[in-house]
Amino acid sequence: MSEFNILEMEQENSGHGKVEIAPEVIEVIAGIAASEVEGVAGMRGNFATGVVERLGKKNHGKGVKVELTESGITVDVYCLMKFGVSIPSVAQKIQDNIRQALLNMTALDAEEVNIHVVGVQFEAKMIEPETDQEM
Repeated sequence: MSEFNILEMEQENSGHGKVEIAPEVIEVIAGIAASEVEGVAGMRGNFATGVVERLGKKNHGKGVKVELTESGITVDVYCLMKFGVSIPSVAQKIQDNIRQALLNMTALDAEEVNIHVVGVQFEAKMIEPETDQEM
């Protein structure tokens, strides 16, 4: 398996030139498509992406790894699920949404879309501070 830095789109020869798509673009498309699915609490990032997001920049490709091989595109998604959802059902919706988004935006079909559930997020309860009441 050899890894490429850029993916050239297969298209009819129109005489206008060629279209190339960087793997980072596919990561962003897949990250947004995964985040749109109901039941996904968030995507896994590393310390650097967390710092960058705190500084105001949103990293839409976080939690997504794209590998371009001779056999096709492999997308690995690392996400957190909300507590109480059907994980197989949400994972299937993520796969479908990513495949559809890639097909619509780039005319590329992913060979594999692998979902890695790395955690479950529970709803945070609002704890009201205790106040001293004088009676």
